[in-house]
Amino acid sequence: MKILVIEPEKAPYEKEIGDDIHDMQAIVGGCIEPIYFEPKETAIAWCNDEFLLNGSQPNRIVGNVLVHGTFFVSGNYMNEYGEWDSCSLTDDQIKKYSEMFETPIIVLEQMQATEIEVENTPDEEMADKPEPEIAM
Repeated sequence: MKILVIEPEKAPYEKEIGDDIHDMQAIVGGCIEPIYFEPKETAIAWCNDEFLLNGSQPNRIVGNVLVHGTFFVSGNYMNEYGEWDSCSLTDDQIKKYSEMFETPIIVLEQMQATEIEVENTPDEEMADKPEPEIAM
């Protein structure tokens, strides 16, 4: 099966894999979960179903999901039993999804705040004043 693999911080690339669950899981590093992002359902993205729990790096936005870790896109079709099944991507789909997922998410490192001494902040000024009395 011809798929498109998308790894964090890398350009998408085409890969040939077997069409069994074990080959699919090997790409994402664990149990797979589908992401339905294509309105016509002619393609489907597959990701690790624990990507938020396993510390994976943010990768790309697929549909309305920010996927972490490696994922891949396969073709999707209705088989003779009326069930959806994965299949190879066409050359046009490879081109389309390579362009769609070309730009990786940029992760900015968190900056450490440093303590700055400020004189006469409103909180400090208010700390010296007594609280007003409320009369009823």
